[in-house]
Amino acid sequence: MDRFTMSLAAFASLVALTFALVTADRWHRRRLMHHGAWAMAMALFFVGSFALWWATATGWSNGVFRVFFTAGAVLNVAWLALGSIALLAGDRVARPLRAVLALLSTFAIGVMAVAPTTAPFVSDEFPRARDHFGVLPRILAAVGSGVPALIIIVGALWSVARLASGRTPAVGGARREGLVSAPRLVMSNVLIALGTLVLSASGSLAGRLGEERAFTVTLSIGVVVLFVGFLVPSARVTAQGTTGRTATRTV
Repeated sequence: MDRFTMSLAAFASLVALTFALVTADRWHRRRLMHHGAWAMAMALFFVGSFALWWATATGWSNGVFRVFFTAGAVLNVAWLALGSIALLAGDRVARPLRAVLALLSTFAIGVMAVAPTTAPFVSDEFPRARDHFGVLPRILAAVGSGVPALIIIVGALWSVARLASGRTPAVGGARREGLVSAPRLVMSNVLIALGTLVLSASGSLAGRLGEERAFTVTLSIGVVVLFVGFLVPSARVTAQGTTGRTATRTV
């Protein structure tokens, strides 16, 4: 038993749970779709992190790895991306995407529940998906993590570029409620994109190294960066502050 790795996994689980509760509370009070999407993403992140903690404490098994892989590698980044879309394009665009994502998530959960394994699990070895699952589960993980991560990064670059030119990053029907200063929103979007990159890279790093410690370190860093990115724009200002800077809504 690696106590350091187990502690990191527990830490990531607690941060993810806190993040999920904070965003769920904000969604309950304000009913903004990006809060709901991020709450779902971080709830999935908590499930995956908790499965990782359980595995480091008791050993890997078929069921534990399925939960870990489904929540952490297949589903959570897509819900983070939905939050970014809702933030920048508005609920009218995000609402049908949410319905599609819910259906795809249900399909992915079904696939992962019945997908056959190709090799037994060793309790004290960090599993690699390619050693235990066939093609479809690995495609779901690649698409479910890679495409949404790209959306988040492009969205962050888009918002930075528009804010740098003095325009609001929100387009279409995006709401203008809950204003924050432009520098805070720039920092928030950059941190969220950076956290997503760290989370997306963690699986690849662990796969190459085959070490739970490498995975849990990047996992812990990624969720903390995401959480900070969410908290950065918490201080609200008026639509036109005393400095004359453009302001837009909080994330």
